[in-house]
Amino acid sequence: MKRVIVVGAGASGLMAAYAAASKGNSVLLFEKNEKAGKKIYITGKGRCNLTNDVPPAEFLCHVVRNAKFLTRAIYGCTPQDVKAFMEQNGVGVKTERGNRVFPVSDHASDVTKALLHACEQVGVVFRFSEKVEELSISDSTMSGIITEKGRYDCDAAIICTGGLSYPSTGSTGDGYRFARQCGHRVIEPLPSLTGVNLKGNDFTQMQGLSLKNVRLRAVRGDGKKNFFDGFGEMLFTHYGISGPIVLTFSALAAREQLKNFSLFLDFKPALDEEKLDARILRDFAQAKNKSLGNVLGGLLPAKAIGCVLQKSNVEREKKVNAVTREERRALVRTIKNYPLFPVSLRGFEEAVVTAGGVDVGQIDPATMESRLVKGLYFCGETLDADALTGGFNLQIAFVTGFAAVNAIR
Repeated sequence: MKRVIVVGAGASGLMAAYAAASKGNSVLLFEKNEKAGKKIYITGKGRCNLTNDVPPAEFLCHVVRNAKFLTRAIYGCTPQDVKAFMEQNGVGVKTERGNRVFPVSDHASDVTKALLHACEQVGVVFRFSEKVEELSISDSTMSGIITEKGRYDCDAAIICTGGLSYPSTGSTGDGYRFARQCGHRVIEPLPSLTGVNLKGNDFTQMQGLSLKNVRLRAVRGDGKKNFFDGFGEMLFTHYGISGPIVLTFSALAAREQLKNFSLFLDFKPALDEEKLDARILRDFAQAKNKSLGNVLGGLLPAKAIGCVLQKSNVEREKKVNAVTREERRALVRTIKNYPLFPVSLRGFEEAVVTAGGVDVGQIDPATMESRLVKGLYFCGETLDADALTGGFNLQIAFVTGFAAVNAIR
C-alpha cells in the first residue's frame, strides 16, 4: 500500500483519488474549498456536459493542443468508459446533439455525487477547507505536502488544482506554482473557450441577438486564407460576440494577436450571392412601395437590419422600388460578409478552460508522472492540453486523473 495525496477535488482529482484507492492505496484528498466539484457544478450551464460519445481516435481530433500526448490516456479511459462509470455509480446518462453526454437529470450535481460515491466506496479520505501551500521533495522524489495546518508524508502526490478559468471556483493557478517550484516549465496560461471583444460600438445594436445556422470566418491581415471557418450558433453581447462557433474560434486563436484578424459573419450561408440576390428581388417585387427596413424583416432578424443597412451604405427608409442595382449588390455582399473587428478574448473570469500549463514534454504520457520528480503527477487543466467545447475538456480531466495511478504500485 502506497500513501497517495491528491490535491484538488475537481473532475480529475476525484477520478484520480478513486482510481488510486481502488488499487489498494491509502488516499488523502485535499480541497481548499468547503466542498468538491465547484467547477463541475457550473459546467454545461449547470447540466454538466461530462464527455463526448465518440471513438478515441475521433476524440483526439477535437483536442486543440497536444492531442498526441493524450493518445495513450484516452484509450485507457474512453468516453464510453466514463459513461459506464457514471451508470455504475447511480447516474443515468443521455447523449444529445453533437454526441454530447449529460446526466439524465440535467443536474451537474449528480456527476459530483457519482464521483464522491465512488471515492467513498474505496476509502478515500477527504480534507476539505485545507489549502496545500507547498510540496516537500527530497532527492528529486516526492516526500510530502505542507498545508496551512501541517505536513503530510506521502509516496506520491497527484496535482489536480485546475487552471485559471473561473477563479471564483478556486482555480487560482496553484498547480503552476507547484510545477515551477520543482523546476517544471509552465506554458503561459491564457483564457480559452471564451467570448471575443469587438472594436467599435455599432454591433451593440445587436446586443442579445442569438443567431442559428450562421457562418463565421476569420481572416488574417493579408486576407489570403481563412484562419477559421465555422458554422453554427453565435450571440451578440454588450462587449462583442459569444456562442459555440465563437468559443471554437477563441480556442484556436488563444495565442494569436486578435487585432491582426478580421471576422466575417454570413447571415445566410445556405444561399450564395446569386441566390440571395434573387431572393431579395422577389421580396422587393412583392412590396414595391414599402421601405427597405420593413421589407428586410423577412430575411434578417430585426436587430440586424439597421446594422446591415448601415454597413451597406443604404438608407433604411428608402423605398425598395428606388434601390439601385449597386445598392442591392452592396446589401448582398454585406449580408454574406458582415465585418467584425476583434480586439481580444474575454478574461479568465468567463473562460471555460485555460490554454497552457505544465509543459507536457516533461510529463510521462502513460502515467502523467513528472520526468523531473519521482512520485509527482499532474492532471487535468494543470497540463498544457485543452480541447473544443462538447465535453472534451472534462473527458481530458477524467482520462489524465485515471492515468495518473498507472505507475503507483
